[in-house]
Amino acid sequence: MGTTQLETAPEPKYWHLKTVLSDALDSEFAVGEILPNERELAARFGVARATLRQALEQLELEGRLQRRRGVGTTVAPPRMGVAVGDSAHGRPGTAADGWQPVDADEAVPPTAVARLLGTAAGETVQVVRRIRKTHGQPVAAELLYVPVESVPGLSVPEGLPGAARARLVLRELEDLRPDGQDQAVELGSARADDAKQLDRLPGAPVLVVTTRYFAGGRTAAVAVATYRADTCRLTFGDNGAAEAVPAVLAG
Repeated sequence: MGTTQLETAPEPKYWHLKTVLSDALDSEFAVGEILPNERELAARFGVARATLRQALEQLELEGRLQRRRGVGTTVAPPRMGVAVGDSAHGRPGTAADGWQPVDADEAVPPTAVARLLGTAAGETVQVVRRIRKTHGQPVAAELLYVPVESVPGLSVPEGLPGAARARLVLRELEDLRPDGQDQAVELGSARADDAKQLDRLPGAPVLVVTTRYFAGGRTAAVAVATYRADTCRLTFGDNGAAEAVPAVLAG
């Protein structure tokens, strides 16, 4: 078999720079230390700033760096383990799953979510926003979409605050007995609202875990959880459940 074009293609300059920078992070910088500005780094390594930005973006994607509002680019700490596919996730909204309710409202879900729920165009559902923290640091934000059929006994008093409304919806979901679920994981970019909750910049790399819960032969709820890609790495066990575990940082 002949050599392919990809095998003969030279390594991109930014990729080589990423490796050099990674070595420098291990030998010269401490966790939390602020990196020099782009002009200084580009001059040090003799590259264009566009090449430098590509390398820095790749290191951020791999969890080696963090961009922080008002601070700059810092060396990221090791990723933390955050369970995603454990037994607590067998039921949507269970109080033991580590999520903290933030608010809730009635809204029309995005088209992709409505398709998963099987709701009609323009039909409103209960949307519960929750956040998850590890060691006091926000690591994930979730939107839990619940159709009317899943909470038939729900009655929301007028003027009830968002967090209280969220807890009320979650309590109604406690009676639900899911008979299955499926999950999908993909790489995405943080939207403005998620970025604010996760203390990230809009557009930062994130891991999006979409979980669809089934009950009585229909979709009972859909959860869309956005995890900080610099904080978590997802793996899959023998049962197919996803779990976020500490990452081994490459040298």
